[in-house]
Amino acid sequence: MKYAHTLHPRRQWSPFLGLFLLLATGILFPTQTHAQNDTMVTVAAGPQYLKNPFHRFWWGRHYRKVWAEPVQVPVMRLDQMRGGLIPLEQGGSFQTKTLRLKDKSGNEFVLRSVDKDPARALPDFWRKTFVANLMRDQTSVIHPYGAFLVPALADAAHVYHTNPTLVYIADDPKLGEFQGAFANQLALLEERPDGPWPDLESFGNPKKVASSRKAFEQLLKDPSYQVDARRYLRSRLFDMWLSDWSRREDQWRWGVHEKGNKTTFEPIPRDRDHAFFKFKDGVLTSLISLFKANYQSFDNTISNNNVNGLTKSSRRMDSYFLAYLNEQDFKEVAQELEGRLTDAVIDQAIAQWPPQIQALSAQEFAAKLKARRADLQPAAKAFYKLINKEVLLPGTDAKDAFHVTLEENGNVTVQVFAQGKKDSLQLVHQKTYYPKETSSLSIFGLGEKDTFHLKGKGKSLIKISLYGGEEEDELKADDTWKPSGQKILVMDEEDGNQYPNVKGVDVKEYAPLAKEFTGKGWLLRHRLH
Repeated sequence: MKYAHTLHPRRQWSPFLGLFLLLATGILFPTQTHAQNDTMVTVAAGPQYLKNPFHRFWWGRHYRKVWAEPVQVPVMRLDQMRGGLIPLEQGGSFQTKTLRLKDKSGNEFVLRSVDKDPARALPDFWRKTFVANLMRDQTSVIHPYGAFLVPALADAAHVYHTNPTLVYIADDPKLGEFQGAFANQLALLEERPDGPWPDLESFGNPKKVASSRKAFEQLLKDPSYQVDARRYLRSRLFDMWLSDWSRREDQWRWGVHEKGNKTTFEPIPRDRDHAFFKFKDGVLTSLISLFKANYQSFDNTISNNNVNGLTKSSRRMDSYFLAYLNEQDFKEVAQELEGRLTDAVIDQAIAQWPPQIQALSAQEFAAKLKARRADLQPAAKAFYKLINKEVLLPGTDAKDAFHVTLEENGNVTVQVFAQGKKDSLQLVHQKTYYPKETSSLSIFGLGEKDTFHLKGKGKSLIKISLYGGEEEDELKADDTWKPSGQKILVMDEEDGNQYPNVKGVDVKEYAPLAKEFTGKGWLLRHRLH
């Protein structure tokens, strides 16, 4: 069956009309649909993005042909999905419209519009100008069906994921007050990672799912809460493989797993809008990419520069969760991931696309994913070096003890203990930092009374700063402490601390930019709250 496009790619345009389209790229044409019956519809995700050669030269080819290609999609009516769905609340970011839904068991789902409108982030005045039209046009950098590859790939990678279904929302009265905003459009329906999902394996069968904000607050409140760091690392390398650069804290939810007196948060990535991003294929978009390092395009390689851009939006979170993994951990996780993402896995995932989309994208995606797979180990090494240059190690709002041991070759070993009853110590983290990798090391005691214990003999080659907490903190050095080289700084917020004179240590008065001597304050200071 052949389908007619709203704008034919071979049609010839006058220069004046081409110039007009360049300035008015966001003119919205009606989404092209052809209803075949009550259950299926043929629809193009965004025929308005299929532009003339003049426009594509300047603003990129992107995935315009994919957006304009009609595909068969099931028609969604709320009472026929998941045993019946009830609409709850409209939400979404500046770009995507979302609708929260609930089934009869209380599980929540979300409808997310396939088409986006980034111009919604602009002030009202600019939304009526060519700037808004240009921003809308750049929605074509996103592959409208990219998210549907992720579940099969993530299963093979042992990475948690949602399970999106492509639907066309009917003009359904059961949408209620949301009917006008959501009827007659292409969307994806997926599980909302919130509340209990004990029967959903792709979430890790959690009895509870926490937001990033709640998880971070608990992690900095009590050392009995920890993140599964290796699983998080695997998820982040998987993100890089997909060229998914928008992984800030709100793009994650956390499965809560309790065992004895310990609680582990396991990462559940969500929102794959920016996976397979294609931006640097126009003159002007290539220029823009020079100034926007995070706008990483899905190409054949993951270079060191790519890693820098791919992790820019989540750098502080990455550094926090991966601070105690060593280079061998990074190497092992990358090797495991490379071994799981076989050619067969990639080909089978791509085969789930509609035939029309396979014809346009399958060869490109298969080649790029297989080529990028070979770069996972070098990318992991670059990632490790990047987040270990300047290391921040926060404690918790409970009593912590930090043992800092200086070695003769300049290496520094940090041990973090939870202080229990009668000053008993339980080891929580340990890692050795090397001067060739780490230039500075900052340790934050946060709340309660914390202890900084200095040990060892050697030349201090890493800049070390110790930040006390809200209450009086203790600094001590044992008989082995014989430092040389640069001095260790103890940052005193003048909270009644009585630090003794210790060789190789300078006490410096410190006025924080934010109240970072508690867990919540530290999160605010480092933009993780």
